Amino acid sequence: MPDIKLFGHPLSGHSYKVKLFLALTHTPHTYEIIDLMTPRPQRPAYFRDNTRYDEVPLLIIDDKPFVQSNAILLHLSKILNIFGGAPNQTQCLEWLMWEQSRLGSSLPNLRFSRKFKPDTDPAVLAWLEERLRADLNMLNTHFETSGGFVLNDAPSIADCSLAGYLYWLSDTGLDINSWPYVAAWLTRLSELDGWQHPDDLLT
Repeated sequence: MPDIKLFGHPLSGHSYKVKLFLALTHTPHTYEIIDLMTPRPQRPAYFRDNTRYDEVPLLIIDDKPFVQSNAILLHLSKILNIFGGAPNQTQCLEWLMWEQSRLGSSLPNLRFSRKFKPDTDPAVLAWLEERLRADLNMLNTHFETSGGFVLNDAPSIADCSLAGYLYWLSDTGLDINSWPYVAAWLTRLSELDGWQHPDDLLT
């Protein structure tokens, strides 16, 4: 088993994606919180030396650094030979790319604006909410006809990626029950052995 260390932050859904994978697969690792309120030049030297973009998550595997949450998930599933999505590998990649450009953009930005930046322009909030609602509608339609998880009846890294911020949806002012098939999927994920809510898993 490789030596794995994760650097993350309690408010980072991108960190949660990776921590959730490690928890659901019962992969031994250590975890260190990086204070994102600390100016970048003042963050720990080891962290700054190993993260290309000075962001979380950062994963160190046998002294080799890996960054960007979805890229980390792909690498972990490959080296551990689990949660890869085979034989639906192409679909798995499609979902990872969609998450990055759609849900992984609309949801955290609306959450940040509503929870931490109350002076955000209402027009910006309206645009972000409209985009997020469209993303959730699309995801809800997918789960209406899919198996229990994103790709089939077993969880994959696509589930970890898409769930990154969704357990915090209420921070955006939206109610997950408005998308019942998404809510049911999140419940199924939460029933897996090793699952924890991000408020617990990332602290």
